[in-house]
Amino acid sequence: MSKPDLNVNIGKMKLKNPVMPASGCFGYGEEYASYFDLSRLGAIVVKGTTREPWPGNLPPRLAETSAGLLNAIGLQNPGAVEALAKIRTLAHYGVPVILNVAGHSADDYCEVIKFFAEEKAVEAFELNVSCPNLTAGGMAFGTDPEIVYRLTSRAKQLTDKTLIVKLSPNVTDIAAVALAAERGGADAVSLINTLLGMAIDISKKEPVLANVTGGLSGPAVKPVALRMVWQVSAAVDIPVIGMGGICCAADALEFILAGASAVAIGTALFTNPLTCLQAIDGITAYLEENVVATVKEIVGLARKNQAQKREENQCGKS
Repeated sequence: MSKPDLNVNIGKMKLKNPVMPASGCFGYGEEYASYFDLSRLGAIVVKGTTREPWPGNLPPRLAETSAGLLNAIGLQNPGAVEALAKIRTLAHYGVPVILNVAGHSADDYCEVIKFFAEEKAVEAFELNVSCPNLTAGGMAFGTDPEIVYRLTSRAKQLTDKTLIVKLSPNVTDIAAVALAAERGGADAVSLINTLLGMAIDISKKEPVLANVTGGLSGPAVKPVALRMVWQVSAAVDIPVIGMGGICCAADALEFILAGASAVAIGTALFTNPLTCLQAIDGITAYLEENVVATVKEIVGLARKNQAQKREENQCGKS
């Protein structure tokens, strides 16, 4: 049997495999290039980028928990001009580059997209709608489906590149937000971003993070992320990129079986920079062991199997 086909399509992008690093955990790839050949990745997602440089929040900005990591980095980044120079150095790897876009107003997002709209080194934009919307009282863009729809629509009008919307889990109905992104023209959605949390230093008797709260990522969020990918993949017709607590190939496969066409790995890279490669190899081995020709055949297979089992049970009762 020939090697399984790991190719997937996300909008106009063609990925050689469904594994990529998550935004915010990979910088612009420089540090990881010394650990492995970045050309093996399905795509490269660079850190959240704004039009002008952002200094981020005051330290302490990181706090370890028993099953994850709290961060309140505040989207520190060098701004679009310096980011462009860094992104262009990734071109020789021959891997699609996805630019995560951040801002505090719809105009902020649009300025970044306009700046990179004709840049060949960028194949896709990922809108980080977990940013606080300062024009709407500081509430995150992603908590309001109508705002997500309007932001996505504006962004879509500015580019013909693949447009991905990265969803916040800090909502009551994530499927409704995903549908709003799809209605606005998104080519895909990615989820989940971090869950809001905090930690307290009992010796100092004060919050550990200077920002008080931060985003929780890592193994602790995986069950929540998996549930949300399951819900969203059933609601939308566009591809889903699953993320949240993926630490190994088995985790990645759960997300694919739940309905994700591709996966992104974040916090695990801090403890094992080779996690993405191990996930790619593990997915390949799984397909070989189960005699599956393409990874696309197992996308959402858990839902199909559940539906078939339910149908069989109903037939047995009649």
